[in-house]
Amino acid sequence: MSAPLLMALASLLFATMGVCVKLASAYYGASEIVMYRGLVGTCMLALLSRYQGVSLRTTVPAMHFWRSLSGVISLSLWFYAISQLPLATAMTLNYMSSVWMALFLIGGAVLMGAARVDPRLVATVLLGFVGVALVLRPSMQQDQAWHALAGLASGMLAAMAYLQVTALGRAGEPEMRIVFYFSLGGALAGGAISLLTQGGWHGHSLKGALLLLAVGVLATLAQLLMTRAYGRGKPLVNASLQYLGIAFSVGYGVLLFGDRPGWSALLGILLIVGAGLAASLLRARSAPAAASKPEPTPPPSES
Repeated sequence: MSAPLLMALASLLFATMGVCVKLASAYYGASEIVMYRGLVGTCMLALLSRYQGVSLRTTVPAMHFWRSLSGVISLSLWFYAISQLPLATAMTLNYMSSVWMALFLIGGAVLMGAARVDPRLVATVLLGFVGVALVLRPSMQQDQAWHALAGLASGMLAAMAYLQVTALGRAGEPEMRIVFYFSLGGALAGGAISLLTQGGWHGHSLKGALLLLAVGVLATLAQLLMTRAYGRGKPLVNASLQYLGIAFSVGYGVLLFGDRPGWSALLGILLIVGAGLAASLLRARSAPAAASKPEPTPPPSES
């Protein structure tokens, strides 16, 4: 299967996972969904790594801990936002991770005393936040400010998690091992948060259990497909195609949840997509010439 097709399929699976998360939120809290998503992913990856002969033993457990911590918090915030906001809005806010990466680059340049900050990066960040303002305008009118902030924070933490994933890759950790420990961290942290905030876990119905299973399977398959797409294809093409996830989410929202995004929200989504693509292009062009290929955009749909 070609890289573009892999990427398009991964985007569809991530959007479908978002639908399952939204439906499952009627039965479970966000931390519980994170826990079960992690359990399913851990089991799937343990079996797959055994089948492929990939060792899960690591020499950098501390790096995996910090990557899992930021990723699990981001995932919890994102699932919470999905449960409370229109699906397309929550998905779009998480896709802000590329814009946050551009903001981190600007901040790093300033701290390092760079004589000049790339004005195109500044324009990209401003464009992204104008898009956020347009997307959130309907939500803010419905007293959903905290939910919107949770979605924004999920995108920011996803960008931070991606920096840690990059560091793990440079340390020689294979993608399957990175995703395995992230899933394991999600299962443990989600369970602990559920105990502390809810006093335990909800009972299961057949529908609820099937939704939780679907969340875990869809997320894990989508992540594996996305990883393979980035391994085979051109990073900028993949970065463009992954934004199909927003289009799929808009369609799901209209068909399944009766969402009716206004013109301002649709314009905001387009601005965020444009800002994310511009940030990806600028980051690729600014990568060291010695690099074998530019770094891809952080996968926005899983932290």
